[in-house]
Amino acid sequence: MYRAGDEVDQRQWLEELEAVAEDLGLDAEARSTAKDLFLSTGETADAERSKPAAVAASVYAGALIAGDQRSQTAVAEAADVSRLVIQQRWKDVLDEAGFDPPTW
Repeated sequence: MYRAGDEVDQRQWLEELEAVAEDLGLDAEARSTAKDLFLSTGETADAERSKPAAVAASVYAGALIAGDQRSQTAVAEAADVSRLVIQQRWKDVLDEAGFDPPTW
């Protein structure tokens, strides 16, 4: 859960998240889920330098939950981060949001 003010405080990063989702052609459910994950996992409190990684991991995890999955490589390229960043963070994003990450 997140505060309504978090959306205002994180406007820049939510715009970045939306741009990444647009570039990937994600559907509305995947975009909404990614936004909720980003705002509710505590990533908003992290240092500014970690925000691109948080955006990328949230987009990847949100698309996975919504059934509109994209590869880690595709998300990494759209978000301009390394695939390793997503690989290292997406399960933590799910776990922090109260989801059970897949074990495969």
